[in-house]
Amino acid sequence: MLAFIDDEPLADHCLPVRLKLNRRLAKTGGNKILVIDDDQILCLGINARLKANDYNPCFAHDAESALSTALAEVPDLIILDIGLPDRDGYSVMQSFHAFPELADVPVIVLTGRNALTHQRRCRDAGAKRFFEKPVTNLRLMTAIQQLLG
Repeated sequence: MLAFIDDEPLADHCLPVRLKLNRRLAKTGGNKILVIDDDQILCLGINARLKANDYNPCFAHDAESALSTALAEVPDLIILDIGLPDRDGYSVMQSFHAFPELADVPVIVLTGRNALTHQRRCRDAGAKRFFEKPVTNLRLMTAIQQLLG
């Protein structure tokens, strides 16, 4: 399921056109993207997706390392799971706001939790997009390009 929080959703039939038009943005940017998720297999898949689109991924697998990695890497975008082993993603998003270098970094929430109960809370915590797992490559890459482009 795809939900855009800060603008209208695109119809599914429009997504391939949008991605095709914006593909060069990903190719020229080399943007750094921090992925915060404890699912190693999911991280491998996202790593392949991001590298194939010339992004520079880095990873954290728990809330404790998320903040230290974000401060060390200062990413252009963050992909965050809400269900982390040591703290939830909401508290991670809140901790980003305490640091000026991270306060304006867009966050995409990618979670197994239900959109009906978590989407509004994610928006209130600062997320720009919300996806339920699993998400298609096309939808995730389109959201990334919109937020970075």
